[in-house]
Amino acid sequence: MIGIIDYGMGNLHSVKNACDFLGLESFVSDDEKNLAKADGLILPGVGAFPDAMKCLSEKKLDIFIKNEVAKSKPLLGICLGMQLLFDIGYEFSATKGLGLIHGEVVKIKPSDGLKVPHMGWNELTILKKTPLTERLKNGDQVYFVHSYKAIVQNRENLLATTDYGGEITAIVGSGNTYGCQFHPEKSESVGLGILKRYGEIVNDCNSRN
Repeated sequence: MIGIIDYGMGNLHSVKNACDFLGLESFVSDDEKNLAKADGLILPGVGAFPDAMKCLSEKKLDIFIKNEVAKSKPLLGICLGMQLLFDIGYEFSATKGLGLIHGEVVKIKPSDGLKVPHMGWNELTILKKTPLTERLKNGDQVYFVHSYKAIVQNRENLLATTDYGGEITAIVGSGNTYGCQFHPEKSESVGLGILKRYGEIVNDCNSRN
């Protein structure tokens, strides 16, 4: 069972619909007692980094997420949800993130006529095979919508990139914590495959506990 974290800033319905389509048992909640019963968590997100962290903090979901990750519960951050995994973001003002993956989130600089936000389909370059990325291949296309990018401190945590006027972090991972800058729920067969694989990771972790 996957708990989709509702903190007021997520693309909840599209993520839930994708899980339903794949046959993954899931529910949407902002209650940590309910979410604690989930075998894995998804942190979606659309909007600004400071607002998101404020919403998480007000609901004490920031503390909850850190505690669940410390128990090795799988977590998948999507788009802004991936950015929130990092130490700090610089959207409008410097704001501390969850600190689950070391690095920072900075604005994409326009270059060579490329527009910001970065919006559309881009190819993945797979840097590291992990349980989440093992079925992906170079050239797989996924759908991005973002104006900020994550700079990963430890390259071991950088699982895949894309190119948009330079390297853009696409997938990160540390232990059972993963993040996708793109929207897997909007990325057709490749994205749905990622969500399906995450569901398998959740089930594998649950069966070992």
